Amino acid sequence: MNQRLVSFLTIVLALTASPAFSQNESLENETVARLQQYLRVDTINPPGNESRAVEFFAKLLEAEGIPYQTAESAPGRGNLWARLEGGDEPALVLLNHTDVVPADESYWRVGPLSGEIRDGEIYGRGALDMKSTGMLQFQAFLALHRTGKPLRRDVLFVATADEEAGGFLGAGWLVEHRPEIFEGVGLLLNEGGNGSRDGESVTFGVEVTQKVPLWLRLVAAGEPSHGSTPHATSSVSRLLAALSRIEEREFEPRIVPAVATYFRGLAKTEPEPRRNRFLYIEQAVQDPEFLRQLQLDSPFLHALTRNTCSITRLEGSNKINVVPPEATAEIDCRLLPDQDQVDFIERLEKIVDDPHIEILTIMAFTPAVSRTDTELYRAIGTVCQKDFPNAQVIPMVSTGFTDSHFFRDLGIVSYGFDPTVIPAEIEGTIHGNDERIPVEAVKEGLWRLLEVLELVVY
Repeated sequence: MNQRLVSFLTIVLALTASPAFSQNESLENETVARLQQYLRVDTINPPGNESRAVEFFAKLLEAEGIPYQTAESAPGRGNLWARLEGGDEPALVLLNHTDVVPADESYWRVGPLSGEIRDGEIYGRGALDMKSTGMLQFQAFLALHRTGKPLRRDVLFVATADEEAGGFLGAGWLVEHRPEIFEGVGLLLNEGGNGSRDGESVTFGVEVTQKVPLWLRLVAAGEPSHGSTPHATSSVSRLLAALSRIEEREFEPRIVPAVATYFRGLAKTEPEPRRNRFLYIEQAVQDPEFLRQLQLDSPFLHALTRNTCSITRLEGSNKINVVPPEATAEIDCRLLPDQDQVDFIERLEKIVDDPHIEILTIMAFTPAVSRTDTELYRAIGTVCQKDFPNAQVIPMVSTGFTDSHFFRDLGIVSYGFDPTVIPAEIEGTIHGNDERIPVEAVKEGLWRLLEVLELVVY
Protein backbone atom coordinates (compact mmCIF):
# COMPACT_ATOMS: atom_id res chain seq x y z
CA MET A 1 0.00 0.00 0.00
CA ASN A 2 1.18 3.53 -0.78
CA GLN A 3 3.00 5.01 2.25
CA ARG A 4 1.16 8.35 1.96
CA LEU A 5 -2.18 6.49 1.98
CA VAL A 6 -1.08 4.53 5.04
CA SER A 7 -0.21 7.75 6.85
CA PHE A 8 -3.54 9.30 5.88
CA LEU A 9 -5.52 6.30 7.11
CA THR A 10 -3.56 6.32 10.36
CA ILE A 11 -4.52 9.95 11.00
CA VAL A 12 -8.19 9.31 10.11
CA LEU A 13 -8.34 6.34 12.49
CA ALA A 14 -6.72 8.41 15.25
CA LEU A 15 -9.25 11.20 14.87
CA THR A 16 -12.18 8.80 15.00
CA ALA A 17 -10.84 6.92 18.03
CA SER A 18 -11.56 7.94 21.61
CA PRO A 19 -9.76 11.27 22.12
CA ALA A 20 -7.14 11.55 24.83
CA PHE A 21 -8.50 14.99 25.73
CA SER A 22 -12.14 15.84 26.39
CA GLN A 23 -13.08 19.49 26.01
CA ASN A 24 -13.93 21.08 29.33
CA GLU A 25 -14.43 24.62 30.52
CA SER A 26 -12.02 24.15 33.42
CA LEU A 27 -8.95 23.83 31.19
CA GLU A 28 -10.18 26.61 28.91
CA ASN A 29 -10.74 29.01 31.78
CA GLU A 30 -7.41 28.09 33.35
CA THR A 31 -5.68 28.86 30.05
CA VAL A 32 -7.36 32.25 29.63
CA ALA A 33 -6.63 33.26 33.23
CA ARG A 34 -2.99 32.20 32.95
CA LEU A 35 -2.59 34.10 29.70
CA GLN A 36 -3.86 37.24 31.45
CA GLN A 37 -1.33 36.67 34.24
CA TYR A 38 1.46 36.05 31.74
CA LEU A 39 0.71 39.27 29.86
CA ARG A 40 1.22 41.15 33.14
CA VAL A 41 4.78 39.82 33.43
CA ASP A 42 6.97 42.65 32.12
CA THR A 43 9.41 41.15 29.60
CA ILE A 44 9.65 44.12 27.27
CA ASN A 45 12.85 43.89 25.22
CA PRO A 46 14.91 45.97 25.72
CA PRO A 47 15.89 45.23 28.39
CA GLY A 48 14.10 41.86 28.39
CA ASN A 49 14.10 40.63 31.99
CA GLU A 50 12.89 37.25 30.70
CA SER A 51 13.91 35.63 33.99
CA ARG A 52 10.56 36.97 35.24
CA ALA A 53 8.83 34.70 32.73
CA VAL A 54 11.07 31.82 33.80
CA GLU A 55 9.93 32.33 37.40
CA PHE A 56 6.30 32.44 36.22
CA PHE A 57 6.52 29.12 34.37
CA ALA A 58 8.73 27.51 37.01
CA LYS A 59 6.10 27.96 39.73
CA LEU A 60 3.45 26.35 37.54
CA LEU A 61 5.71 23.42 36.63
CA GLU A 62 6.58 22.85 40.27
CA ALA A 63 2.88 22.73 41.14
CA GLU A 64 2.45 19.99 38.51
CA GLY A 65 5.50 18.07 39.67
CA ILE A 66 7.27 18.44 36.32
CA PRO A 67 11.08 18.77 36.44
CA TYR A 68 12.59 21.69 34.55
CA GLN A 69 15.90 23.43 34.01
CA THR A 70 16.84 27.06 33.55
CA ALA A 71 19.83 29.07 32.40
CA GLU A 72 20.59 32.77 32.13
CA SER A 73 22.59 33.85 29.10
CA ALA A 74 23.17 37.19 30.85
CA PRO A 75 21.82 38.74 34.05
CA GLY A 76 18.03 38.68 33.85
CA ARG A 77 17.99 36.95 30.45
CA GLY A 78 16.46 33.64 31.49
CA ASN A 79 15.61 30.53 29.48
CA LEU A 80 13.63 27.48 30.62
CA TRP A 81 13.07 23.97 29.33
CA ALA A 82 11.14 20.92 30.54
CA ARG A 83 10.76 17.43 29.09
CA LEU A 84 8.05 14.77 29.13
CA GLU A 85 9.79 11.48 28.39
CA GLY A 86 8.33 9.12 25.81
CA GLY A 87 9.35 6.49 23.29
CA ASP A 88 12.21 6.33 20.82
CA GLU A 89 10.71 8.38 17.98
CA PRO A 90 12.35 11.77 17.30
CA ALA A 91 11.41 14.28 19.98
CA LEU A 92 9.05 17.22 19.47
CA VAL A 93 9.85 20.71 20.78
CA LEU A 94 7.19 23.31 21.63
CA LEU A 95 9.26 26.48 21.25
CA ASN A 96 8.24 29.98 22.26
CA HIS A 97 9.93 33.24 23.16
CA THR A 98 9.01 35.17 26.28
CA ASP A 99 10.18 38.68 25.34
CA VAL A 100 7.92 41.28 23.73
CA VAL A 101 8.50 44.57 21.94
CA PRO A 102 7.96 47.97 23.64
CA ALA A 103 4.56 49.65 23.73
CA ASP A 104 3.59 53.30 24.14
CA GLU A 105 0.78 53.30 26.68
CA SER A 106 -0.52 56.68 25.50
CA TYR A 107 -1.77 55.06 22.28
CA TRP A 108 -3.53 52.11 23.97
CA ARG A 109 -7.12 51.86 25.18
CA VAL A 110 -5.92 49.79 28.16
CA GLY A 111 -2.54 49.26 29.79
CA PRO A 112 -0.19 47.23 27.54
CA LEU A 113 0.68 45.03 30.54
CA SER A 114 -2.86 44.80 31.91
CA GLY A 115 -4.07 41.52 30.41
CA GLU A 116 -7.52 43.11 30.54
CA ILE A 117 -10.48 41.47 28.82
CA ARG A 118 -12.64 43.97 26.98
CA ASP A 119 -15.48 43.07 24.60
CA GLY A 120 -14.37 39.44 24.55
CA GLU A 121 -10.73 40.22 23.67
CA ILE A 122 -7.60 39.93 25.81
CA TYR A 123 -5.38 43.02 25.55
CA GLY A 124 -1.67 43.14 26.17
CA ARG A 125 1.72 43.42 24.55
CA GLY A 126 2.48 39.88 23.42
CA ALA A 127 -1.19 38.86 23.11
CA LEU A 128 -0.39 37.81 19.55
CA ASP A 129 3.41 37.82 19.49
CA MET A 130 3.79 35.42 21.14
CA LYS A 131 2.63 34.98 24.71
CA SER A 132 -0.72 33.53 23.63
CA THR A 133 1.00 30.83 21.58
CA GLY A 134 3.45 30.21 24.40
CA MET A 135 0.61 29.77 26.87
CA LEU A 136 -1.26 27.41 24.53
CA GLN A 137 1.91 25.35 24.18
CA PHE A 138 2.40 25.32 27.94
CA GLN A 139 -1.18 24.29 28.70
CA ALA A 140 -1.02 21.57 26.04
CA PHE A 141 2.25 20.37 27.58
CA LEU A 142 0.54 20.17 30.99
CA ALA A 143 -2.43 18.35 29.48
CA LEU A 144 -0.10 15.70 28.04
CA HIS A 145 1.42 15.28 31.49
CA ARG A 146 -1.93 15.13 33.28
CA THR A 147 -3.29 12.30 31.12
CA GLY A 148 -0.45 10.02 32.22
CA LYS A 149 -0.77 8.29 28.86
CA PRO A 150 2.54 6.92 27.46
CA LEU A 151 4.09 9.00 24.71
CA ARG A 152 5.84 7.57 21.67
CA ARG A 153 8.26 10.49 21.60
CA ASP A 154 9.70 12.98 24.09
CA VAL A 155 7.94 16.33 24.17
CA LEU A 156 9.83 19.44 25.29
CA PHE A 157 8.53 22.83 26.33
CA VAL A 158 11.21 25.46 25.67
CA ALA A 159 10.74 29.14 26.56
CA THR A 160 13.54 31.44 25.43
CA ALA A 161 14.70 35.03 25.72
CA ASP A 162 15.62 37.73 23.23
CA GLU A 163 13.86 36.62 20.03
CA GLU A 164 12.72 40.17 19.33
CA ALA A 165 16.39 41.26 19.16
CA GLY A 166 17.69 38.28 17.19
CA GLY A 167 17.57 35.42 19.71
CA PHE A 168 21.28 35.37 20.46
CA LEU A 169 20.64 35.44 24.22
CA GLY A 170 17.85 32.89 23.89
CA ALA A 171 17.40 30.13 21.34
CA GLY A 172 20.75 30.81 19.70
CA TRP A 173 22.50 30.74 23.09
CA LEU A 174 20.87 27.44 24.03
CA VAL A 175 21.89 25.85 20.72
CA GLU A 176 25.49 26.89 21.36
CA HIS A 177 25.77 26.38 25.13
CA ARG A 178 23.17 23.70 25.88
CA PRO A 179 23.17 21.57 22.70
CA GLU A 180 22.25 18.44 24.66
CA ILE A 181 18.69 19.78 25.00
CA PHE A 182 18.10 19.24 21.30
CA GLU A 183 19.78 15.87 20.84
CA GLY A 184 17.29 13.45 19.31
CA VAL A 185 14.85 16.22 18.35
CA GLY A 186 13.26 15.80 14.93
CA LEU A 187 10.25 18.15 14.98
CA LEU A 188 9.59 21.64 16.29
CA LEU A 189 6.56 23.93 16.54
CA ASN A 190 7.11 27.67 16.82
CA GLU A 191 5.49 30.96 15.84
CA GLY A 192 5.34 32.20 12.28
CA GLY A 193 2.01 31.03 10.87
CA ASN A 194 -1.60 31.09 12.01
CA GLY A 195 -5.20 30.88 10.92
CA SER A 196 -6.55 34.04 9.34
CA ARG A 197 -10.25 34.72 8.86
CA ASP A 198 -11.33 37.18 6.18
CA GLY A 199 -15.11 37.13 5.96
CA GLU A 200 -16.10 33.47 5.53
CA SER A 201 -12.66 32.45 4.23
CA VAL A 202 -10.18 30.78 6.61
CA THR A 203 -6.57 30.17 5.64
CA PHE A 204 -3.92 28.47 7.77
CA GLY A 205 -0.37 29.36 6.85
CA VAL A 206 2.27 26.96 8.10
CA GLU A 207 5.63 28.74 7.98
CA VAL A 208 8.33 26.53 6.45
CA THR A 209 10.92 29.16 5.58
CA GLN A 210 11.49 32.89 5.86
CA LYS A 211 13.18 35.74 4.13
CA VAL A 212 16.70 36.03 5.45
CA PRO A 213 17.43 39.10 7.61
CA LEU A 214 20.58 41.02 6.73
CA TRP A 215 20.97 44.00 9.04
CA LEU A 216 23.54 46.52 7.86
CA ARG A 217 25.16 49.68 9.17
CA LEU A 218 26.31 52.42 6.80
CA VAL A 219 29.12 54.56 8.19
CA ALA A 220 29.83 57.81 6.35
CA ALA A 221 33.00 59.82 7.00
CA GLY A 222 33.52 63.52 6.36
CA GLU A 223 35.30 66.65 7.53
CA PRO A 224 33.79 67.92 10.78
CA SER A 225 32.90 71.58 11.07
CA HIS A 226 30.89 74.16 12.96
CA GLY A 227 27.22 74.13 12.07
CA SER A 228 27.45 77.81 11.09
CA THR A 229 30.03 77.13 8.36
CA PRO A 230 28.98 74.00 6.44
CA HIS A 231 31.44 72.51 3.96
CA ALA A 232 30.54 71.44 0.44
CA THR A 233 30.16 67.85 1.63
CA SER A 234 29.92 66.23 5.04
CA SER A 235 29.38 62.84 6.60
CA VAL A 236 25.69 63.66 6.94
CA SER A 237 25.20 64.89 3.37
CA ARG A 238 27.06 61.84 2.02
CA LEU A 239 24.91 59.52 4.10
CA LEU A 240 21.65 61.19 3.09
CA ALA A 241 22.57 60.98 -0.58
CA ALA A 242 23.41 57.28 -0.26
CA LEU A 243 20.19 56.54 1.61
CA SER A 244 18.22 58.38 -1.04
CA ARG A 245 19.75 56.16 -3.72
CA ILE A 246 18.85 53.04 -1.71
CA GLU A 247 15.32 54.29 -1.04
CA GLU A 248 14.70 54.99 -4.71
CA ARG A 249 16.02 51.61 -5.82
CA GLU A 250 13.47 48.82 -6.24
CA PHE A 251 15.09 45.42 -6.43
CA GLU A 252 13.82 43.35 -9.31
CA PRO A 253 10.94 40.96 -8.55
CA ARG A 254 11.82 37.29 -8.48
CA ILE A 255 9.69 34.34 -7.37
CA VAL A 256 11.40 31.49 -5.53
CA PRO A 257 9.71 28.04 -5.44
CA ALA A 258 8.43 28.30 -1.85
CA VAL A 259 6.81 31.68 -2.62
CA ALA A 260 5.23 30.33 -5.81
CA THR A 261 3.68 27.46 -3.82
CA TYR A 262 2.27 29.91 -1.29
CA PHE A 263 0.71 32.19 -3.91
CA ARG A 264 -0.87 29.25 -5.73
CA GLY A 265 -2.37 28.08 -2.48
CA LEU A 266 -3.82 31.52 -1.84
CA ALA A 267 -5.21 31.67 -5.37
CA LYS A 268 -7.96 29.17 -4.55
CA THR A 269 -9.85 31.74 -2.47
CA GLU A 270 -9.14 34.79 -4.64
CA PRO A 271 -11.59 36.29 -7.15
CA GLU A 272 -10.61 36.81 -10.77
CA PRO A 273 -8.46 38.35 -12.15
CA ARG A 274 -6.33 38.12 -9.01
CA ARG A 275 -6.79 34.35 -8.87
CA ASN A 276 -5.18 33.91 -12.27
CA ARG A 277 -2.39 36.33 -11.36
CA PHE A 278 -1.57 34.34 -8.23
CA LEU A 279 -1.64 31.04 -10.13
CA TYR A 280 0.95 32.40 -12.55
CA ILE A 281 2.77 34.67 -10.16
CA GLU A 282 6.12 34.34 -11.96
CA GLN A 283 4.62 36.10 -14.97
CA ALA A 284 2.40 38.47 -12.96
CA VAL A 285 5.31 40.14 -11.16
CA GLN A 286 6.70 41.32 -14.48
CA ASP A 287 3.76 43.73 -14.63
CA PRO A 288 4.66 46.92 -12.66
CA GLU A 289 1.00 47.86 -12.24
CA PHE A 290 0.22 44.47 -10.62
CA LEU A 291 3.12 44.94 -8.20
CA ARG A 292 2.02 48.46 -7.28
CA GLN A 293 -1.50 47.28 -6.54
CA LEU A 294 -0.23 44.26 -4.61
CA GLN A 295 1.86 46.53 -2.37
CA LEU A 296 -1.18 48.72 -1.69
CA ASP A 297 -3.40 45.72 -0.95
CA SER A 298 -0.89 43.57 0.93
CA PRO A 299 2.62 44.85 1.76
CA PHE A 300 3.32 41.37 3.21
CA LEU A 301 2.66 39.55 -0.08
CA HIS A 302 4.51 42.22 -2.03
CA ALA A 303 7.59 41.77 0.17
CA LEU A 304 7.72 38.09 -0.79
CA THR A 305 8.36 38.97 -4.42
CA ARG A 306 11.76 40.64 -4.05
CA ASN A 307 14.66 41.56 -1.78
CA THR A 308 13.87 44.62 0.34
CA CYS A 309 15.72 47.18 2.46
CA SER A 310 14.11 49.51 4.98
CA ILE A 311 15.95 52.49 6.48
CA THR A 312 15.24 52.29 10.20
CA ARG A 313 17.87 54.18 12.23
CA LEU A 314 19.92 57.36 11.77
CA GLU A 315 22.60 58.91 13.95
CA GLY A 316 24.74 61.98 13.47
CA SER A 317 26.01 64.63 15.85
CA ASN A 318 25.15 64.74 19.54
CA LYS A 319 25.18 68.55 19.36
CA ILE A 320 23.06 70.72 17.11
CA ASN A 321 25.86 73.11 16.10
CA VAL A 322 28.46 70.43 15.25
CA VAL A 323 28.71 68.76 11.85
CA PRO A 324 30.04 65.32 12.88
CA PRO A 325 33.06 63.52 11.41
CA GLU A 326 30.93 60.41 11.16
CA ALA A 327 27.24 59.69 10.52
CA THR A 328 25.59 56.28 10.55
CA ALA A 329 22.42 54.64 9.35
CA GLU A 330 21.08 51.16 9.91
CA ILE A 331 18.99 49.37 7.34
CA ASP A 332 16.90 46.24 7.67
CA CYS A 333 17.32 44.16 4.52
CA ARG A 334 15.31 40.97 3.99
CA LEU A 335 16.60 38.66 1.30
CA LEU A 336 14.90 35.91 -0.65
CA PRO A 337 16.08 32.53 0.66
CA ASP A 338 18.31 31.81 -2.33
CA GLN A 339 20.06 35.21 -2.37
CA ASP A 340 23.83 35.15 -1.88
CA GLN A 341 24.53 37.71 0.85
CA VAL A 342 28.03 38.66 -0.35
CA ASP A 343 26.70 39.37 -3.82
CA PHE A 344 23.88 41.45 -2.37
CA ILE A 345 26.24 43.62 -0.29
CA GLU A 346 28.47 44.13 -3.31
CA ARG A 347 25.44 45.25 -5.27
CA LEU A 348 24.44 47.62 -2.48
CA GLU A 349 27.93 49.12 -2.50
CA LYS A 350 27.48 49.93 -6.20
CA ILE A 351 24.16 51.62 -5.43
CA VAL A 352 25.74 53.68 -2.62
CA ASP A 353 28.63 54.52 -4.95
CA ASP A 354 30.69 56.47 -2.40
CA PRO A 355 34.18 55.39 -1.24
CA HIS A 356 33.67 57.42 1.95
CA ILE A 357 30.85 55.12 3.10
CA GLU A 358 31.54 51.72 4.62
CA ILE A 359 28.89 49.00 4.83
CA LEU A 360 29.14 46.77 7.90
CA THR A 361 27.11 43.67 8.70
CA ILE A 362 25.29 43.78 12.05
CA MET A 363 23.43 40.49 11.75
CA ALA A 364 22.92 37.85 9.09
CA PHE A 365 21.18 34.48 9.21
CA THR A 366 21.37 31.48 6.94
CA PRO A 367 18.47 30.31 4.77
CA ALA A 368 16.78 26.95 5.25
CA VAL A 369 13.48 25.35 4.24
CA SER A 370 11.60 22.68 6.21
CA ARG A 371 10.03 19.91 4.15
CA THR A 372 6.28 19.23 4.36
CA ASP A 373 6.24 15.43 3.94
CA THR A 374 6.09 14.80 7.68
CA GLU A 375 3.59 13.35 10.11
CA LEU A 376 3.39 16.67 11.93
CA TYR A 377 2.55 18.68 8.81
CA ARG A 378 -0.12 16.17 7.80
CA ALA A 379 -1.59 16.29 11.31
CA ILE A 380 -1.83 20.10 11.16
CA GLY A 381 -3.62 19.92 7.83
CA THR A 382 -6.02 17.19 8.95
CA VAL A 383 -7.03 18.93 12.17
CA CYS A 384 -7.45 22.38 10.61
CA GLN A 385 -9.56 21.03 7.76
CA LYS A 386 -11.66 19.01 10.19
CA ASP A 387 -12.52 22.23 12.02
CA PHE A 388 -12.88 24.24 8.78
CA PRO A 389 -13.68 21.89 5.86
CA ASN A 390 -13.10 24.58 3.23
CA ALA A 391 -9.95 26.02 4.81
CA GLN A 392 -6.71 26.30 2.92
CA VAL A 393 -3.64 24.91 4.71
CA ILE A 394 -0.64 26.32 2.89
CA PRO A 395 3.13 26.15 3.41
CA MET A 396 4.11 29.79 3.71
CA VAL A 397 7.15 32.02 3.60
CA SER A 398 7.48 34.63 6.33
CA THR A 399 8.81 38.11 5.66
CA GLY A 400 9.94 38.31 9.29
CA PHE A 401 12.35 36.03 11.08
CA THR A 402 11.78 33.71 14.01
CA ASP A 403 14.02 31.48 16.12
CA SER A 404 13.19 28.54 13.81
CA HIS A 405 16.25 29.25 11.68
CA PHE A 406 18.55 28.18 14.53
CA PHE A 407 16.95 24.74 14.49
CA ARG A 408 16.63 24.37 10.74
CA ASP A 409 20.39 24.83 10.70
CA LEU A 410 20.56 21.72 12.93
CA GLY A 411 18.43 19.73 10.50
CA ILE A 412 15.33 19.87 12.72
CA VAL A 413 12.06 20.17 10.77
CA SER A 414 10.52 23.38 12.13
CA TYR A 415 7.08 24.78 11.46
CA GLY A 416 5.57 28.11 12.35
CA PHE A 417 2.05 27.20 13.45
CA ASP A 418 -0.30 29.07 15.72
CA PRO A 419 -3.54 27.10 16.19
CA THR A 420 -5.69 30.21 16.68
CA VAL A 421 -7.86 31.82 14.01
CA ILE A 422 -7.50 35.60 14.08
CA PRO A 423 -9.77 38.09 12.26
CA ALA A 424 -7.86 40.08 9.66
CA GLU A 425 -8.56 43.39 11.42
CA ILE A 426 -6.87 42.17 14.62
CA GLU A 427 -3.80 40.63 12.94
CA GLY A 428 -2.46 44.11 12.29
CA THR A 429 -2.11 44.82 16.02
CA ILE A 430 1.02 42.64 16.23
CA HIS A 431 3.79 45.05 17.38
CA GLY A 432 1.15 47.77 17.14
CA ASN A 433 -1.32 49.57 19.37
CA ASP A 434 -4.03 47.66 21.26
CA GLU A 435 -2.53 44.25 20.55
CA ARG A 436 -5.18 41.70 21.49
CA ILE A 437 -6.62 38.26 20.87
CA PRO A 438 -10.22 37.04 21.10
CA VAL A 439 -10.94 34.88 24.14
CA GLU A 440 -12.74 32.35 21.96
CA ALA A 441 -9.72 32.10 19.65
CA VAL A 442 -7.60 31.13 22.66
CA LYS A 443 -10.07 28.46 23.79
CA GLU A 444 -10.53 26.99 20.32
CA GLY A 445 -6.79 27.15 19.62
CA LEU A 446 -6.06 25.10 22.72
CA TRP A 447 -8.14 22.16 21.53
CA ARG A 448 -6.81 22.45 17.99
CA LEU A 449 -3.24 22.23 19.26
CA LEU A 450 -4.09 19.29 21.51
CA GLU A 451 -5.63 17.42 18.57
CA VAL A 452 -2.49 17.98 16.51
CA LEU A 453 -0.30 16.75 19.36
CA GLU A 454 -2.53 13.75 19.92
CA LEU A 455 -1.82 12.59 16.39
CA VAL A 456 1.95 12.83 16.66
CA VAL A 457 2.75 11.85 20.26
CA TYR A 458 0.39 8.93 20.97
